[in-house]
Amino acid sequence: MDPALKILRETFGYTEFRGFQEEVIEHVRGGEHALVLMPTGGGKSLCYQIPGLLRTGVTLVVSPLIALMQDQVQALRKRGIAAACLNSSQPEGEARDVQHALRAHELKFLYLAPERLVQRHFQSILKALYDRRQVALFAIDECHCIAEWGHDFRPEYRQLTVLADRYPEVPRIAVTATADVHTRREICESLKLGEARCFVSSFDRPNLHYCATERKAVVPQVENFLQRHCGQGGIVYCPTRRMVESLAMRLQTSGWPCLLYHAGLSPVVRERAQNQFLQSSEWVMIATTAFGMGVDKPDIRFVIHLASPRSLEGYYQETGRAGRDGRVSEVLLLHHPEDLSLFRDRGAGTGNSLHRRVLQRKCEAVESFIRTRRCRRQVLLEYFGESHEGNCGTCNVCNSAYRDWSGSFRRLSTVLFAPSQR
Repeated sequence: MDPALKILRETFGYTEFRGFQEEVIEHVRGGEHALVLMPTGGGKSLCYQIPGLLRTGVTLVVSPLIALMQDQVQALRKRGIAAACLNSSQPEGEARDVQHALRAHELKFLYLAPERLVQRHFQSILKALYDRRQVALFAIDECHCIAEWGHDFRPEYRQLTVLADRYPEVPRIAVTATADVHTRREICESLKLGEARCFVSSFDRPNLHYCATERKAVVPQVENFLQRHCGQGGIVYCPTRRMVESLAMRLQTSGWPCLLYHAGLSPVVRERAQNQFLQSSEWVMIATTAFGMGVDKPDIRFVIHLASPRSLEGYYQETGRAGRDGRVSEVLLLHHPEDLSLFRDRGAGTGNSLHRRVLQRKCEAVESFIRTRRCRRQVLLEYFGESHEGNCGTCNVCNSAYRDWSGSFRRLSTVLFAPSQR
């Protein structure tokens, strides 16, 4: 049996590779660089984990969030793989133990933030490993964070040029769920991937059904939609922390099993809410977009947005958290004209002229998706450079049965927030 397939079956428990996973694995295993775009739930992590197990030495995985690192490390350890992470939440003694294990060649995977990787002390450890040919691979997870024009921009990712400059013989693989053509180009330039092969999976998620409609009466609209999903879990994304707390209180009062999550809560409270959400299929998570990255939950049945997204990249990634098990899931966007006006006003005073033009282009793409009279799936896929033949039949433009997902109301007096209050 091919070694990669053997690991897939015996270590990870899957019978066959999906899509171009096997092709990526063989490419990187052979020492080549790669950029991989694969939808949420498509198996991106296997594209670097299996080559990491097949190559000599440790694989260093650059990751943007502590929770994401911890989830990945826990999953690998359950499979008997030596993995650890270095992050700011660790006690000093624990961090020392991890570095000792790294020096002693006891780790196959180390997850860390870009800030930690470029520290002088860590670079000295890494250089010693490199000189002994004990660095197998560099994996840059959520690599869209490197792109200034993408979503979730993290300037610390810019420092990762050090990988190409100091460790040219180590293959680099950058992975993400979403990036338009401009963002892909910026990723390759920033990581000095040169002529690296770009593997782009289809962005189409046929099991996701789309609806976008005007926001009128938030609580009734949300409750009407939730009636479609009684006993099922999902995410409701709110534009502000205040909105999260207010909506959660209203829904809890009505008997819905709600959790809440935003960056203003303590780490302990956020972790408790996330764990509850992961352990049961019935919770409705009310959250800002701070929630979701790295959440490995296959049975999320719906995602609701209560304001227009700032970009289609962010919207695609957030809605992509639904239906990772391949079953039909529904995504609802409640928008208001003032949402986009607010983004335009903010963008007008931001950065240089190029930055403003990019923000304007992203805002126009969101507006096109919202206002289109064409198939929404077609519009979304075209943004990512992909075509879709014919109407999908599963969005509220193509299918009249989807047009009342959020309900029709005689009374519009129950408004949770006015656009001007945000």
